[in-house]
Amino acid sequence: MSTAGLRAAPPALLLVYAAMLVLGAVACAGTAAAGIDRPGTALGFALLVAVGQATRRENAEEREPAPLASAAALGYGLLATVAGAPARHGVLQVMAVAVTGALAGSLPLLVLGRDPGPERLARRLLTLAFVALLCRPLYAVGTAHGYEVGRGPLFVGWIVLVVLLAVLCDAALATLLEHARTRWPYGGLLREELRARCGIGSAVCVAGAVAALAVGVAGVWVLPLIAVPMFLAQFSFGRYAAVRGVYRQTIAALARSTEIAGHTPPGHAARVAALSRAMGREFGLSERRLTVLEYAALMHDIGQLSLVDPVPGGATSGLPPAQQRRIAVLGAEVARQAGVPAEVALVVERQADPCHRQPLGARIVRAANAYDELAAAEPRAPGDGDGPAGCPQALERLRRGAGADYESAVVECLARVVSRGGLSGPRTG
Repeated sequence: MSTAGLRAAPPALLLVYAAMLVLGAVACAGTAAAGIDRPGTALGFALLVAVGQATRRENAEEREPAPLASAAALGYGLLATVAGAPARHGVLQVMAVAVTGALAGSLPLLVLGRDPGPERLARRLLTLAFVALLCRPLYAVGTAHGYEVGRGPLFVGWIVLVVLLAVLCDAALATLLEHARTRWPYGGLLREELRARCGIGSAVCVAGAVAALAVGVAGVWVLPLIAVPMFLAQFSFGRYAAVRGVYRQTIAALARSTEIAGHTPPGHAARVAALSRAMGREFGLSERRLTVLEYAALMHDIGQLSLVDPVPGGATSGLPPAQQRRIAVLGAEVARQAGVPAEVALVVERQADPCHRQPLGARIVRAANAYDELAAAEPRAPGDGDGPAGCPQALERLRRGAGADYESAVVECLARVVSRGGLSGPRTG
């Protein structure tokens, strides 16, 4: 992260970075002073972390861009035995192995000018510290008192419990940082983070637990075998993310066709999409429903391409209901012909229905569209900027229409979103 980026970062993120640096330095210094327990095992996990970090995906919106590195670090924190013998390394050695591997894997990325994802690294290290604090002292006490640590169904149940707690810890950290950056409601963000971990996050947790159990029985040489399915999963998720990105770019390009044809002002569809997505997040919608909402918002004006005479200024919110309905139906038909999901076409079609009969997505898009059109038409004082965000006159006009044309809860949600500014942005780390 650049110096300017650090200055603009929220205090919570700076605090997480500071904790990562202090914890990493203390762990490396403490491990160097005390010596390394089972250097071969430590090296094997460090190499796996390094390889996973070096092959992290570029997509900044991914919540887990380096699944192999995360699984390897988690596995080392959970490790109780190595080929049947007790693993006696402590919390500091766990952290030192993770830090060393992450730094080694980040060097090639820095040389190639790629982002190593410092925020994700910091979260991984802090979550790993939580796991190590749960596991390492307990393993040491059990071994010292002659208990057979690392075997039996109770140990597997313990591993599952620790993994679930680690998921909660990482989700809470991610939510805290996102809340500090965007001021979106913490509860909705946390639900989204937890839902998102049902995908690649589950695979990472299972792989980390399997790595710890497998090394406990067969030794460190089983690690390359554990890495193969994680590499395949990472490749598959990367391909899926690429296809999803191309699909979104295609929809965005189709939405810009109304601007190119002169039917709508430049940037209108993108602004409505950003507003709609932020409002949907405020309502606590899932990631899948947020994507549907975003696509529908991008395509909400696509029906204007079928009109013989363009709407002056592209503003549809002030048109008679029958004409609004016609544009919405034409837009839905274009969306269906373009092959978008049926849910997207439905939102586009229903945006002109009476307010009380619209689904939530259509109510959100309708309000966001009207706000952007009204705000763009308002005179702006020098220094107010070019964008329409934060226009009180437009909000007041929407409030006057609440109940008949717009739902009051949606209008107030819109007011909260624009009052915060900075509607949406790519997820980092």
